[in-house]
Amino acid sequence: MKTSAKVVVVGGGVVGVSTLYHLAKKGWTDVVLVERKELTSGSTWHAAGLLPLFNMSYSVGKLHQYSVNFYHELEKETGQPVGFSVVSNIRLASNEDRMDEYRYYSSVAETVGVAVNFLTPEQVAQAWPMANIEGLIGAIQHPDDGYIQSADLTQALAKGARARGATIYRNTAMLDLEQQTDDSWVVKTDKGDIHCQHVVCCTGNFARKTGAMVGLDIPVIPVEHQYIVTEPHPEVLRRKAQGLPEQAVLRDSDAGYYLREENGGFILGPYEEGAPCCYVDGPSDQSEYELFNGDLDRLMPHIEACMTRVPAFAEVGVKTVYNGAIAYTPDGNPIVGPAWGRKNLWLNEGHSFGITAAGGAAWQLAEWIVDGEPTVDMMGVDPRRFGPYASRGYLRAKNEEAYNHVFKNHYPDEERSAGRPLKTSPCYDRMKALGAVFGSVYGWERPNWFAPTDYALSESELDKGDTLWNKNHSTALADGRIVEKNSFRRSNYFPFVGRECCHVHDKVGVLDMSAFSKCTVTGHGAEAWLNSIVANKVPVTIGRIGLCHMLSKNGGVRAEFTIYKRAKNSYYMVFAGAQERHDWDYLTKLAPHDGSVSLQKITTQMGVLVLAGPRSRDVLQKLTDTDLGNDNFKWLTGKSINVGYANAEALRVNFIGELGWELHHPIEMQNYIFDQLMSAGAEYDIKPFGIRAMESMRLEKSYRLIPREMSIEYSAIESGLDRFVKLDKDCDFVGKEALLAWRERGFTNCFATLEVHDVVDADARGSEGVYKDGALVGRATSGGFGFRINKSLALSLVQVQYGAIGTHLEIEILGKRYVATVIDESPFDGANQRLRS
Repeated sequence: MKTSAKVVVVGGGVVGVSTLYHLAKKGWTDVVLVERKELTSGSTWHAAGLLPLFNMSYSVGKLHQYSVNFYHELEKETGQPVGFSVVSNIRLASNEDRMDEYRYYSSVAETVGVAVNFLTPEQVAQAWPMANIEGLIGAIQHPDDGYIQSADLTQALAKGARARGATIYRNTAMLDLEQQTDDSWVVKTDKGDIHCQHVVCCTGNFARKTGAMVGLDIPVIPVEHQYIVTEPHPEVLRRKAQGLPEQAVLRDSDAGYYLREENGGFILGPYEEGAPCCYVDGPSDQSEYELFNGDLDRLMPHIEACMTRVPAFAEVGVKTVYNGAIAYTPDGNPIVGPAWGRKNLWLNEGHSFGITAAGGAAWQLAEWIVDGEPTVDMMGVDPRRFGPYASRGYLRAKNEEAYNHVFKNHYPDEERSAGRPLKTSPCYDRMKALGAVFGSVYGWERPNWFAPTDYALSESELDKGDTLWNKNHSTALADGRIVEKNSFRRSNYFPFVGRECCHVHDKVGVLDMSAFSKCTVTGHGAEAWLNSIVANKVPVTIGRIGLCHMLSKNGGVRAEFTIYKRAKNSYYMVFAGAQERHDWDYLTKLAPHDGSVSLQKITTQMGVLVLAGPRSRDVLQKLTDTDLGNDNFKWLTGKSINVGYANAEALRVNFIGELGWELHHPIEMQNYIFDQLMSAGAEYDIKPFGIRAMESMRLEKSYRLIPREMSIEYSAIESGLDRFVKLDKDCDFVGKEALLAWRERGFTNCFATLEVHDVVDADARGSEGVYKDGALVGRATSGGFGFRINKSLALSLVQVQYGAIGTHLEIEILGKRYVATVIDESPFDGANQRLRS
């Protein structure tokens, strides 16, 4: 056995072998895979082999698309059959909410490059003559979809990897991982040690055991998944004998199952309520080709629904019930990318649709390892999107929830209830008493909007469909009231959010943003180091605030920071709450180790209340002896002030475009400060407002978000950050040379704010296609309604020739194309007069 290699891949399922193959394909041939038993002996061997292209995530959609295309090419390259049956896939719809989901998805799919056809019920009957179409209102079809033989695919990948110079060691168990002082690794196995530069963990059900070896709590716990294989049915056999095409993979989304033909019979795979987590601490070391006992009682609602939809299913006997483990994460997407807190350790874990994602995930991970960056924005699958709050108990609740939501409607504003509330700021109960309807980000509870305290939706207003999966609303409050209906269109909260926006615009409001990530950077080398990692110039004057971006190595945008210079050699940094582990990992890995810079994360020590609106100065001035007038306290500056008896760092910035301050305070003082603000603001009719109002107002200011308007796929200049990128800075910074080279090659896209015309009940959400004369020329990155300017808006990246002010384009929203005009950036108060007032 080799004693050294450039990369060691751990795990011989389809994901691990694909990772090995793609590293070799990138030219790194000194790569080794170790598998404790035989290839595919974990979860790959019992996978049904489906290749669903359907996914609401842009990044996951790109990975799935690559996989399906690649598997065809792999068979040609290796001569090894992969058993790819391109029978297509049909997803049924029994209600308008489901059709809206498909309409939204189809626009996302077009931006990814995935073909989607819409079918009528009659066309479903033609494509699936054994189906009963009663109750259907439509369907979509992926013509390039189907299923594959998982073991055959893995063997083809192994053959291709070996042909490119890679090495595979079967029946070789990894016993431990040890990082060396030079950040290389020693992989200890029962056959000897391998010294390597990089380790890639593709260990499936063993992910938590693998993480424990290096002190990481990997947010993956498998869930049991059952599928039924039936005896042959005469009609299926007759169709085959007549040479008729195999019927498509059928997905009855509103009944929560998939169905396909198998050896003259059927495979039925439900995603049921009550499926339990398994292998919470990992399987036994001897686990191989392992299954659990079947539990058909859990599946009966889906079995009965299938018998109604496909009567032939009721006429066949059960041949086998497979009940095996499928790895899951809290949001159902895999974790693909660098491990946090460890250099040269990579994760390719948590694949609930591993066969579909194996090709694409390995493709991008190989790009990342070899070239230093992926070519697809991987934020949706980055391992660092979860934080230390994702404990075992949280994972059990969320992973089981993610499993049973596979076929449930994926509403854009849906807030799932499992594992909540978990992280709450001190003013949580006060906000709740004022009618807050909460959402969750990175485990934190944040008010999304405020409902009147006696407000409730009736059953008739909910208008649930008569289907197995028909929940279309938020979880009931403690008193039993349901206050939010989920929808792809403007929902019941729309007017309430509008009132919040107008109230902040006319008077004054307060918003809890304690979920912001926060850290301090101190030391004699702090300024120089910060200038080396961000594209803007770091504030020099004490009290100044700067908006600064960390670029990716290719010149895209990786992170955004508000940097406030508090004192000499002392900076306070604020960044997105959802990005805490991601951004903190980059900061700590880039930090010098010579003692010149000290980093301290203080997210949970500091609360943030945003006070905003034209009367915000009047409210705050009643509570502080600091002069808040413009001459003393200018926009984009900060000061340490008192708020009554409490103290706070008051930063004159916000994300909504109104006069206001962010009050960053010791979190133990939050309730005192909140009560003081509400009392002092009573004469000005102060009211709380939520994240959805903030989102509406930030659209009116054309403010960008990561990973929407800013990502590694677009250069910082394409994202419209010219004024924040100082290419003339007298020092190099991360991504500078790549951005200069990108500029030399020429930019393909540009940022554009769009006014969408004639919208009635549905605004853009983000990821919709943007068109010119019928051709796709860009995509929306965010969208919604601007209540202060009374316009439907979309932020977008479009091809440069279509970015001029006044250009007429089209945007597709839920299957309908609307005229959209490129308008000036910041359509609300473009001169920032209200911010400066």
